Amino acid sequence: MAKIEVVMPQMGESITTGTITKWHIAAGDVVELDAILLEISTDKVESEIPSPIGGKVVELLYPEGATVDVGKPIAIIEDDVNAAVETKSAPKAAPAAKPDAKQETAAAPQAVVEASHAEDEGGFRFYTPLVKAMAKDAGVALSELKNIKGSGAAGRVNKADLEAYIAGGRKGPGASASSTASSAKAAPSGSAAPKGEVQTRGSDRVEIIAMDNMRKAIAKNMVISKQTSPHVNSIDEIDMTNLVKAREKIKKEFQKREGINLTYTHFVLYAIVQALKDHPLVNSSIEGDNIVIKKNIHLGCAVAVPGNGLVVPVIKNAQDLNLTGIARQLDILANKAKTKKLTMDDLSGGTYTFTNNGSFGTLIATPVILQPQVGIFCTGVIKKRVMVIEDDAIAIRSMMYGTHTYDHRLVDGELGSKFLASVKHYLETMNPETLI
Repeated sequence: MAKIEVVMPQMGESITTGTITKWHIAAGDVVELDAILLEISTDKVESEIPSPIGGKVVELLYPEGATVDVGKPIAIIEDDVNAAVETKSAPKAAPAAKPDAKQETAAAPQAVVEASHAEDEGGFRFYTPLVKAMAKDAGVALSELKNIKGSGAAGRVNKADLEAYIAGGRKGPGASASSTASSAKAAPSGSAAPKGEVQTRGSDRVEIIAMDNMRKAIAKNMVISKQTSPHVNSIDEIDMTNLVKAREKIKKEFQKREGINLTYTHFVLYAIVQALKDHPLVNSSIEGDNIVIKKNIHLGCAVAVPGNGLVVPVIKNAQDLNLTGIARQLDILANKAKTKKLTMDDLSGGTYTFTNNGSFGTLIATPVILQPQVGIFCTGVIKKRVMVIEDDAIAIRSMMYGTHTYDHRLVDGELGSKFLASVKHYLETMNPETLI
């Protein structure tokens, strides 16, 4: 019998603190290995932290909202489920530390403990209460769970594995979840605002909501970007008619083969990569009075996280990927974002960024550059419009606006417009059947 201290894990080499956003357990609860103990966040990543052992929760040392130094104990678990539970009150939250300006590579977050991981005995496979509850809600029998290949400790099935299995149509072991991005039209849905403290100011009633770490980081980075780069926008309309028809023709076969929903985002990302090859100066950054041209294309793609703003995971070495390879990498990153499994390595090193406002029905948008990059590309919704084509003929075409926002310190109007023209050219002349 031993009491094990679960400590605040390190989310990156330059990260020194983490904030407890939600406890999934309470003192006295019995937890199994890999059951989710809590959710933590830094200014870039939100992650679920699994239990390193099975046992009884003796004490939670900090409340929700507390910011704790890396390596400091945050909970105590007794490996004896019959152990007595302490009832000490959790200390007050520590003051939030200032976010680090630079983020570096980190391994997938795991709680550090003073004991080794337990292993299955006799080949018996068990599942965490969370996985069992999710399986019950989804109508997945325990006998069916045995067919799922787990990625947790000792091959156990965790939350992400089950979500991927369900999202993949429950086709069998290792079924991949489809991309969170979807081209299907849906009525705009209202997003629930976070709850705060209602106050009266004069004759007005207001609600005061404290920003979470991610919103603070987004606000800070947007201000810094506007103060750093003089933003210029070049906008053009792109005829997506041929791609719309091509996608309808191949999407079912692609879904069957890859387990991924082929979306217009994949086409745009591929076109951006080709345009960056044509105009390498756009794939660069400014360091003092020097221009640093990046030979590898690490393409960021903004992914909305419900209730938490957005994150920008990075497809590394996109210059070496075909259309299918880009779709696969984006699917992996989107699912990691959805299940809060992104690491600092997934979020760092981007050389150019894409964001799709069209998925929300927006016609045109002018995004903010993600520093220290010098450009970002944004697409609007694809809409059918009456257009004048060759020989003054009139036709109904599927049109989309594309915006190239760039740093005018380096990219002037000529280069910025030529880059946009390249993206437009590749999208209008692309034949996806030869690229997948």
